[in-house]
Amino acid sequence: MRKLLAGVFCVLGPPAMAAGLDVTVAGEGANGTFHIELFDDVAPQHVARITALAKAGEYDDVVFHRVIEGFMAQTGDVQYGKMGADMRMAGTGGSDMSDLAAEFSDRSFERGAVGMARSQNPNSANSQFFVMFAPATHLNGQYTVVGEVTEGMDVVDAIKRGTGGNGTVVGQPDRMVSVTVTD
Repeated sequence: MRKLLAGVFCVLGPPAMAAGLDVTVAGEGANGTFHIELFDDVAPQHVARITALAKAGEYDDVVFHRVIEGFMAQTGDVQYGKMGADMRMAGTGGSDMSDLAAEFSDRSFERGAVGMARSQNPNSANSQFFVMFAPATHLNGQYTVVGEVTEGMDVVDAIKRGTGGNGTVVGQPDRMVSVTVTD
């Protein structure tokens, strides 16, 4: 494609096409599929990590271990968050891969935004991610935005909520039955 910029023609490559994820959820709350468009142009290392884990089936049967009403639903602990595991450890693990350096951007944490969870260290994201129920601008520039839900937000809204200030899910949490990479 050619485009005139300030009197000079520039050849532009094809627009960056991010991969996506289809996340099928089942449980006491949500039952259905939602789609995430991944921002490989904003957070390429994080998107590569998520897609690698999804392709390897690592996210299949991982629970939503932390779900806070009006804030977000967190999942992705491939180490301790598998359905049937000791849920007391869910949320404390990650993958066998090394942690990722932060890829902060000017993307805002709006409803449907998907971000990478981390510890106090900004360079500690690994496998866990969260989906926003509502805007949370205090997260902007503090966490890496990796994508946004573009279909099935009603499924996200139905995810079983946790209790207490930390949103720990009691009993049987909802789980990601399968996570499939799309083009």
